[in-house]
Amino acid sequence: MVHGGRLVARALANEGVSHLFTLCGGHIQHIYDGCLDEGIRVVDFRHEQAAGHAAEGWARATGQPGVAAVTAGPGVTDAVTAAANAFRGGTPMILIGGQGPAFFREMGSLQEMDHVSLLRSITKWSVTIPETRRIPDYIAMAFRKATTGVPGPVFLEMPLDILMNFEKMDGVNWPSDYRTAAAPGGDPAYIEQAAALLAKAERPVAVVGTQWWWSPYRDVVAQFVEHFDLPVFFNGGARGALPPDHPNNFRLCRSKAMALSDLVLIFGTPWDFRLGYGQKVPAEVPVVQVDLDPDVIGHNRGAQVGVVGDTGLVMKQLVEAGASATHADWLEAVRGFEQAKFAKMVPEMQSDASPVNPLRFSKELADAIPPDATVVCDGGDIVGTAAKLVATHRGGHWMDPGPLGTLGVGPSYAMAARLARPESPVFIIYGDGSFGLNGMEFEAAVRQDIPIIGVVGNDAAWTQIRRGQVQIFSPDRAPATELEFTRYDKMVEALGGHGEFVERPEDMRPAIDRALASGKPALVNVKIGASDFRQGAISV
Repeated sequence: MVHGGRLVARALANEGVSHLFTLCGGHIQHIYDGCLDEGIRVVDFRHEQAAGHAAEGWARATGQPGVAAVTAGPGVTDAVTAAANAFRGGTPMILIGGQGPAFFREMGSLQEMDHVSLLRSITKWSVTIPETRRIPDYIAMAFRKATTGVPGPVFLEMPLDILMNFEKMDGVNWPSDYRTAAAPGGDPAYIEQAAALLAKAERPVAVVGTQWWWSPYRDVVAQFVEHFDLPVFFNGGARGALPPDHPNNFRLCRSKAMALSDLVLIFGTPWDFRLGYGQKVPAEVPVVQVDLDPDVIGHNRGAQVGVVGDTGLVMKQLVEAGASATHADWLEAVRGFEQAKFAKMVPEMQSDASPVNPLRFSKELADAIPPDATVVCDGGDIVGTAAKLVATHRGGHWMDPGPLGTLGVGPSYAMAARLARPESPVFIIYGDGSFGLNGMEFEAAVRQDIPIIGVVGNDAAWTQIRRGQVQIFSPDRAPATELEFTRYDKMVEALGGHGEFVERPEDMRPAIDRALASGKPALVNVKIGASDFRQGAISV
């Protein structure tokens, strides 16, 4: 006879889950007990939002769903932001929430509330497990729903009595073969139409988004790009799909390339604010749009060929359907656009100003990060600058907040990535504003020996907001966006980590190297100055 928490842990172990992300609570402690028996490492955080983000970060690092468990009431409400971020970003994760005993329902037990209704609009499935013997069945359904179709989060509420009650381990139904890893392919007729457009295109452009990462055929991307010899721009979780020095891989001139193209192929990413809602593509230019979600196809920008399917598999189908092509002149033109953009950045990249120019900050950071590192983005303006220069060399090694724009994800994503890939360093590119959201998670990282490195671009402001605020209202009417040049490095030192404070550009690289060599969770706090590089940048 085993309690329900042990059934939860066994069901998770059957799915290959090795880590459970959490903040402790009395409603879920039986799950911890089960994890000890099943060899699942329990990784705890100082805020439930951070635990939820870690489950999302695990999925982004590994391609497999992450799992978080939080207690009832405020534990669940604290994790709502993480679920919303995963839902908007299409990331598979399982969020387990505690609840008071079912026999006390509607009687006002501690932290009782209607979690299921709250989570329903930001998950693929939100449900209460009705009895102990159904735990394995519901967890199997949760993983199936989280991973099939468009990936996303699932919420499972587990009342305390369901977790405390006992069942025979071999007396419950243990589902098998309950989900498929098959990828949906494109309709052959539409594949032929897309291949025909590719055959006659002289200036094609491909944009590849996060759904690429979830594809079992994601390695096809290099063959696809080289077969059709077209410039490609990677978005979100697809960054790192090709090495940064690949001759077809570009990132600085996407808008101009799309504006001058005669065919745009967009894979697994919506026409949202990141792509100008599709309005930067001339109306007469045909679009081939590939997405797991048919509701996304044609949204904001019409698609002349809309293919419902998996990004990697559709790429494979297109390679098989169409003859190879050469677009040397077009690639050379796009390379010229890229070089022109880069040249405009060079003077500030070479600036010796103190405080450090944001582009010089980004250049020093790009040079210091090892090729095998995971890069986590947790900021606004400084991340928008650094993303132009900091590159990743493999898929799953770039993690930004995604289209919901949630700040505070940094330490959670970083800790999850370091646990998933212990041999590879993890860097967080921080804004000073975003550090304040979940900075206490460095205590959790120190205590559990999970070395991560944060580098803060500290300009004493919420600059992405403040810049436009000042332009619209004037400096005298710009409340709530000023900060101080706070010594966040001292905070990390006080928590047992390694801290450095930098004011001159030439001191950045040595400080980052020392942080990396320390073997501890570390923070390099860099005082940066102002720049007009992102003047006029608006993300709404």
